[in-house]
Amino acid sequence: MRTNRIRATVLATAATALALSLTACGGGSDSGSDGAKADSGKGAGTTVDGSKGSQDSGEASAETSGGTVQADSGQGSGATAATAQPCKGDEMSYSVLHRFPAEQGEHLLITAVNAGTKPCWVTSYPSVMLGDTTDVLPHTSKDADGGTAKVTIKPGGKVYSAVALFADGDQTHTSSQLSLALRDQTGDSGPGYDNEAFDGKGAPSEFTWDTAEVTNWNTAKPYDF
Repeated sequence: MRTNRIRATVLATAATALALSLTACGGGSDSGSDGAKADSGKGAGTTVDGSKGSQDSGEASAETSGGTVQADSGQGSGATAATAQPCKGDEMSYSVLHRFPAEQGEHLLITAVNAGTKPCWVTSYPSVMLGDTTDVLPHTSKDADGGTAKVTIKPGGKVYSAVALFADGDQTHTSSQLSLALRDQTGDSGPGYDNEAFDGKGAPSEFTWDTAEVTNWNTAKPYDF
């Protein structure tokens, strides 16, 4: 994964303020549609297998394979959430697709691919800051609480999150940049990485917002309508 150090920023949680060194990863486009399906509860979680399926049309070239989803059973040769390690930001490949610009349902689709060689897990939702703002976006109230459930991602597997954008007030911001970081099961954020949003044709895409909120990591694309 080609990286480029861009800037330093802070991802703050309710309990922790962390200084973040941000790295740029390119994004791509996507032709998928939207429907919110939340990972909820505190069960064994799910496993995303990157060994099967084809690449989603238009997504970043770093995302080399699609993923089938299977429930963690704790048996067999495949790693489960109980045996896999937490995903590390520098072993993940991210892409951000700006969907439905200036329309109802406008959002940023975040795709994270396990670019490492071992299974790993994510939990909750990513810590996200938009543009040059320093506030971490809240979890959407329309999404079920993910709790501490883990989603295990095998090498090449994908998970998704989305940033719902709203521009109903006077204090709006415009940018094509965002920073994101993975959370652990305590809610603390790891290192943050700078990304750019792209439109469906693969060109950088500016978005405008005054408020925004983030969905849980999921094995299905949020807002897939």
